[in-house]
Order: sequence, then C-alpha cells, then structure tokens
Amino acid sequence: MALDRAARLLAAVERDGPTCIWCGRTFSDQVAPSTEHVVPRVKGGPSWLENEVAACRRCNSERGHTAPVEWLEECDRRGWHPDEARLTAVLTTLATAIAERGGQRRARPYLDAQLRRLRRRGGGPDPRAVG
Repeated sequence: MALDRAARLLAAVERDGPTCIWCGRTFSDQVAPSTEHVVPRVKGGPSWLENEVAACRRCNSERGHTAPVEWLEECDRRGWHPDEARLTAVLTTLATAIAERGGQRRARPYLDAQLRRLRRRGGGPDPRAVG
C-alpha cells in the first residue's frame, strides 16, 4: 500500500532524523518540517519516499524548483549546514528505485546529472554504478 503525503513525511523524518536537509535546523514548534521532493515534480520526480526528504518550510519554499546540487551550493554560500551525505544517499536510492520499478523517463537524465555534479564535488557515487 502506498503511503500518503503525511505518512511519507513522518517516514522521512524517522529515516533521516529531525533536521532540515538544507539548513540543518532541528524541527520544532517554530521550525515545522515539510515534504521536499529532491527531484522536483516538474522535472518528473515521483512522489515516492525515495524522492522525499524533510525540509523546513523556509528552505522548501525558497528552493522552489532549483536543482538539488545548485541549492546545496547556495545553502553553503549562506553559511547553512546542508547535509550533502543525506542528499547523496537519497539520490542514489532514488536511482536504484527507478531502475527497479521502471518508468520515470523524465526524471532519469535529471537525476543522473545531479549525481554527476555531486561526484564532481566529491560527495557522490559514480552514476554508472547505480542501476
């Protein structure tokens, strides 16, 4: 059975911990988590747990449809504490899920490009090793 959006958000927080992937702030009454699609829906990203992380509403809103690695670099410039390891893990897991389930033709090239950029930064796997 597929999880609804609220259940996917809870699962992402349980999987990744109670902090925003982009700024590192801990979730609280003042810093609420929201569902963040790592590969944006407009780029073909699915609403699967493998494509979702918890981000604070500020980061989710400000990121918009900005590419994940570009936003990671912007967070670094702002002096925030983005979780590059978590981003790498989510993108790698998503690539594996797409390879296993099929489909997601629009998301594949976008995802591969993001993994290549992470690899050039020194934080990601060789995308050819995934699926």
